[in-house]
Formats: sequence, structure tokens, C-alpha cells
Amino acid sequence: MHAVRAFLDAYSGVNVWAARKGFLDAGIRDHDVLLFSEFMDPETLVLTGNADTVYFVTFLDLTEGPLVVEMPPLSLCFVNDMWFRWVADPGMAGPDRGAGGKYLFVPPGYEGPLPEGGYFTQPTRTTRLLLGGRAFLEGDDPGPAVGRIKEGLRIHRYAPGFFGTSIGEIVTGGTAPPAPWTAQTWTAALRRPDPPRFVEGTGFAVNTVPPADATYFDLASELVHDQPVEALDPEIAGALAAIGIAKGRPFQPDPRMRKILVEAAAVGNATARTLACRLRPDEGAHFYGASSQWINGLLPAGYDFMTPPPDITDRGVELRASDGARKLNLRNWWWYLGVGISPAFTAPLPGIGSQYLFACADQEDRALDGGRHYRLVLPPDIPAARFWSCTVYDNQTRSMLSTPQRFPRAGSQDYPTPAATADADGTTTVHFGPDRPGGVPEGNWIQTAPGKGWFVVLRFYSPLQPFFDKTWRPGEIEAVG
Repeated sequence: MHAVRAFLDAYSGVNVWAARKGFLDAGIRDHDVLLFSEFMDPETLVLTGNADTVYFVTFLDLTEGPLVVEMPPLSLCFVNDMWFRWVADPGMAGPDRGAGGKYLFVPPGYEGPLPEGGYFTQPTRTTRLLLGGRAFLEGDDPGPAVGRIKEGLRIHRYAPGFFGTSIGEIVTGGTAPPAPWTAQTWTAALRRPDPPRFVEGTGFAVNTVPPADATYFDLASELVHDQPVEALDPEIAGALAAIGIAKGRPFQPDPRMRKILVEAAAVGNATARTLACRLRPDEGAHFYGASSQWINGLLPAGYDFMTPPPDITDRGVELRASDGARKLNLRNWWWYLGVGISPAFTAPLPGIGSQYLFACADQEDRALDGGRHYRLVLPPDIPAARFWSCTVYDNQTRSMLSTPQRFPRAGSQDYPTPAATADADGTTTVHFGPDRPGGVPEGNWIQTAPGKGWFVVLRFYSPLQPFFDKTWRPGEIEAVG
């Protein structure tokens, strides 16, 4: 019982730790930046990653003190801690509002000097962080976004007494630069830091998906030992401690316990997979009601899986009350399928951010079969100011489905695959199947693989009001023939 609970409750932490481990195994160190200059493809195993934007991802190490991240302009990012808790939103949704800026991340327990200003300062609960960023095409070209990222992104240690600290502060006994005070020291401090090492992500094999077997618990132990005790939620810590995972205690399960962990991982993974693909209607995640397969579990749960997102009207922001209960099934749904969290993910703000709908079954509530032909009809005026997309994922890895097509997506952008073509009446029909049906444009077909189950995510970038008030509604995925 405790082991199954530990598997489910610790998934957010093991999720992010597995990603860091995948980076390290692929030779990507902390502060290296995995940059998908020609978009992500199925070679990279990432939970529901997209092939619509230029991703850049890095892990930040705060074990030696505060860290500065200089953000490029026109990006949309999140920074989460090692339990996938929200820390900051650099970029368009953050305090720099897409202009770029310097972010200062301060680790737990730090008592040293901090600047007077000049930074967006964020305290953290863990000594490592994950930064995930997206940038957008310009004229169906990723080049300008890639250039801005390489030119603008910098990661370096905070140097007390230089940028962010006035001369007046220094000469009146406040924070001062470290000795020795020489012209060379001051000149070096004013020089712009070198760029990080960029690792090309497109076509690069990296596995960031958490394991589904008993090695899951080994990763949980590594994370618990790596991070401060205070960083761990007491309830999750209790479930882990009950199976021998606690900071300062070697995790050495005997054969009897290892057998229990093998069984618990199987049950926990099956439970999480069921929640991911078959949420009950009473969870409130069925976006258009119980008769529809389209799901978004974040919108009823909120970014903390406890407080629903606010109502936003012409009167402003109206906060909604929490009922005090953590939405455990919705939390498991999200962390089994996705990465990253932010209040911006759930904010019902027209024209801001992005919104997603997930579907794992057809209109008859049957699992989607990679050997069959399906279609999805999208009515005219798809409510996305920037663009929309539809992406297919493998049921097992929850990453992009691997087929000869390479990019399993359709959408309004003309890169990296041709844009979907609307019909004469304004509707857009997306087809799914192992072979492209006759007469269907290339951009309106996503290839599937016989013998492989799949699901789809429909994305709306800069979603418009008809999405939120549900006056626009996609069709259901229909089996053809």
C-alpha cells in the first residue's frame, strides 16, 4: 500500500529527476542548453512535447549559491523546482513580459548579500531547478528565434557588489565586491558572460521519461538524498520513508522488499496510465461534458491541484475558493502526461499563453488504434490568435509517436510540415491512420502505426474567448470504415 502510494504521490519529483538523469546520460550537463533549432521529433522522449515551437531546456545548479539567468526576449518559459513546483515564468507571461531580463534564483538557506535591484529575484525550495522555454516561428522560420536564444541566454553565478549594487551602497558599508579590488577585477565583472554550451536537440536521442519498473524507487531515493529535507512535502516524505527512502538512510531493499517494489511499480504505473486515459467524468476534467472525449485536468484543478483558476471578467480577476482537498487523480493525470507547471497554464486569459485538450478515445469511447483510419473535424474560426496544432503521442512513452512521417503533427503553421488545408466551408479535417487517404493533403494527415495505441493533444496558442466560453467546439475523433 505504501509503495503504490509513494509511486503515485512522488511522480512529479521522479518525473523531473528522470529528465535530469536523461540529460546527464546523454552528456548534457547542468547549465548546458538543449536547443531544438529545427523542432523536437520522436528521437527525444519527452512527455507530450510539441513540434510547434523552438524548445530550449536546461537544469540550473544552485548548490554553490545564487544563480543569474539572463533571458532572451520573445520567449515563453517556466522555471520549476525539483518537485515540479512553480518558481517563475520568465518571458511573455512573466515580469519581463517578453522583453527579456535578468533573473536571480536564490537557493534555500542562503544568507549572503543580495542586490538592491536590477534582477527579478526568486527564492527557491530546492538547490536545482528546471528551466523550460519556447520561442516561436517568424514567417514559418525558426531561425530568428534560435538567434535570439543564442544571443540572449546567459547563465552565471551571482557576483555580489557589481550589477544590481550601487556605488553608494558599497561606500557606505553595504554589499561590496570581493577582494582584491583591482582594475582587472572590475573590468572582468563588467564583461558580459560567455554563452552556455548549446546542444542541438533536433534528432538527438534523449530519454527523459520516468521508469515504469522498480528502478523508479531508486530514482526517488536519489532525489530525496540530493535535495534539502525541507523541500519535500511531509505527506510524500512519509510514504517514501515507509518503504525505506529517507534522507541520510541508505536505500537497500532486501529481496522481499524488492519484490514488493516490483509489484507496486506495476500497480502504480497501471493506475497512473488508467487515470491518464480514462478519467472519470466526476473529476470535472471533461471540457465539454461527459459525452465528449476532450479533457483538460488542469482547468478544474488549478496549477496547485487544489485551487481552481480564477474567473476573469471585465471587472477583473475574481479568485475562486479552494475546498481544501488536493485533487490527487488530476495531479496524477498531469504528471503522467506532462512536464512543467505554472499559474499561467490555467489562466483563462484570451490571447495569452496556450491551452490544451487531450483525447485518448474515439466518439464511441474506444481506445485509438494505430491500424485504423480516423478523422477529426475542426469547425471554422479555430480560436487561436497565434496558431493551432494537433499532435499524436505513443500511449506507452507518452512522447511523440515514431513513424516514417517524423513529425506527427498537423496545424496552421507551414513548418516543420505543410499547414493543414481548410475545406471550402472553412472546416479543417485532420486524418489519422497508417496510410494517407486518397485526396487528403499532406498537411491534413498524421501517420499512425499498426499495433501502437495513441492519443492526441489539440493545442491553441494565444487562445481566444470562444475557446474559454466553449462557443467553439472541436468534433470528436471518429473512426472511418
